[in-house]
Order: sequence, then C-alpha cells, then structure tokens
Amino acid sequence: MRTKEFNKEVLYADEPIVKVNQQDIESLKEMSQHNIRQRIRLCSHKGVDDKLHEMLIVHAKDTYVRPHKHLQKSESFHIIEGSADVIIFNEEGSIVEAIQMGDFKSGKQFYYRLSEPYYHTLLIHSEFLVFHETTSGPFNRSDTVFALWSPTEEDTKGVSNFIESLTKQLHTVSNLH
Repeated sequence: MRTKEFNKEVLYADEPIVKVNQQDIESLKEMSQHNIRQRIRLCSHKGVDDKLHEMLIVHAKDTYVRPHKHLQKSESFHIIEGSADVIIFNEEGSIVEAIQMGDFKSGKQFYYRLSEPYYHTLLIHSEFLVFHETTSGPFNRSDTVFALWSPTEEDTKGVSNFIESLTKQLHTVSNLH
C-alpha cells in the first residue's frame, strides 16, 4: 500500500482503491511506537476538506486520549483489534457511561456511534487498539473541544492521576459495566 505522510501521526493512502491487510496493520503498529504520542492514523479519504473521513487508527496501550467532544459531528467507531473502555462524560466530567469494547470475536461491543456532542475518552487495555473511525468533514480543529476538567497531554503527572482515578471509578461503580 502506498501512503503519503501528512505528519508523523497521519498518513494518507495514495492509491485510487484503498486496500488494507494484516501486514499493513502490523506496519502501522510498528510506526506508532516511533511517535511520541504512540499513535498513528491511516486516512483513506484524500484530504482534510473531504466531506467523509474514514480512518484506520492505531493507539498503543499507554496512549492518552484527552476527553473531548465534537461540535456538529457524529463519529462511528469499530474495533478491529484489541480492547478498551470508551468513557462518556457529562459536561462537568462525571462518567455517564462506560462501554466495554473489543473486536467482534470478543463478545463485547465492537461498534458504537456517537451522535451527540458528549465528552469521551478511551482506556486501552490491550497492547494495541486498532479501530476504524468515520466522521464527517471537513476537518476543522476548532470543532473539537477538549474538556477543561481534564489534564493536557503535557501534564504527565496529571494524566497518570486522571487515568488512575477513572480506573478506580470504573471498578467501584458496578452499574457502569
């Protein structure tokens, strides 16, 4: 598969018919390990201005996805490999729902679609999480709003404390699972 690099975390497929196999996924997983944020995405759409954005995304286990919401957009999420909890929050940062997710064979939820602008994040449980995400374009960074009650990626101690707190909340509140 031919790709062109947009940046270290974003590749665009550079072929008129985009096909992905297991070897391509293994290559993406390897590439994610060389990025500071331990993630990479392969975009099958042509560019940021496309109306439909389809991406294969790889996150390593320790990837922090800062809680965020998307204005005026829906998002669908289909796990190909790995397992994670998708955590949905209210505006104040309280957990509204935790969706245990895994690939199709896991017996867990493997797909969800978020149609409302809820804050959400991922707690990744597997060595890698590989998923297919679809959303509407064009991409505009200002359409993503980060939760002010969550730590920035640069705040490593804050991130560690936040993840620890989320994990404890999930283990103590049985109705979330």
